[in-house]
Amino acid sequence: MLAASVPVRVQIPAIGVDSELMDLGLQADGTMEVPAGGFPAGWYTGAPTPGERGPAVLAGHVDWGGAPGVFAELRDVVPGDEITVSRADGSTAVFAVQEVGQYDKDDFPTAAVYGDIDHAGLRVITCGGVFDELAGSYLDNTVVFADLVPPA
Repeated sequence: MLAASVPVRVQIPAIGVDSELMDLGLQADGTMEVPAGGFPAGWYTGAPTPGERGPAVLAGHVDWGGAPGVFAELRDVVPGDEITVSRADGSTAVFAVQEVGQYDKDDFPTAAVYGDIDHAGLRVITCGGVFDELAGSYLDNTVVFADLVPPA
């Protein structure tokens, strides 16, 4: 595991993601903020930093204003793919994807995403599934679960 250091960039080579990271906090209703546009992705500041013990959380849009967002192809990530997070201290944290899931927003796996874990993990979240025109939002979330790859 690594010492705390704010994440500044995320790269997911398998799907061509290379994005700076903005800070995300909580909204008034207690839900996590989301980025204000299709780019960049964001890091939830209420969670550990990527590489620290616990579940670091990144989020971004699947699309925005009719154009692909930063995580447009997140659903195509497969176990074994790598996610690299560059950190403010100059270090990088490399994660290996363990699982990719799609969950109804009403059945979001909150405990699995935000709950305490005994190792350094990463959760990458975007919208997915069917777009509800009436509500103006997707019905599901895509969540990628990844674990820190120990430095060589």
